[in-house]
Amino acid sequence: MFIQTEATPNPLTLKFMPGVPVLESGTAFFTNNEDAAISPLAVELFKTGGVTAIFLGSDFITVTKDENSGWDELKAPLLTSIMDFFVAKKPVMLSSKKINVEAGNADESELVKQIRELIDTRVRPAVAQDGGDIIFHNFSDGIVQLELHGSCSGCPSSTITLKNGIENMLKHYIPEVIAVEAI
Repeated sequence: MFIQTEATPNPLTLKFMPGVPVLESGTAFFTNNEDAAISPLAVELFKTGGVTAIFLGSDFITVTKDENSGWDELKAPLLTSIMDFFVAKKPVMLSSKKINVEAGNADESELVKQIRELIDTRVRPAVAQDGGDIIFHNFSDGIVQLELHGSCSGCPSSTITLKNGIENMLKHYIPEVIAVEAI
């Protein structure tokens, strides 16, 4: 098994691509070992000292480290853990309760449906390439609230992406949007 790694815009995160599906649908984001208990893969990766967050996507894993640890010392043990995990064919998730699946509900306004559609088709694929995800949370009083996961969470350029990228695009297509905020 060959696992590719890729730098992300967030210097504290590294994207690992095992070449096999990670999650069948949705995403999962863990910031501590207790939350990760439903993912044997995340639990295994948290055993590596210096790991502060794990993001699981459809075909990649993003690992966030603390500021005191270096990728030179973390990368090899993480690669070994990921390889051993997938070679052993262990389940990535024991439960789907922490998997984020973006789906609207029938009673959403047309405006919210348009916002979700733009985020799902134009924003999420782009940030997934960088090892992250952006989840729609709410739209109220002209403000779109989004959750940042994976490499997007804590990324130095996430504010610029939110304001110059996502906010400008949403304002262009949906004049009712006044601002975009991360929660």
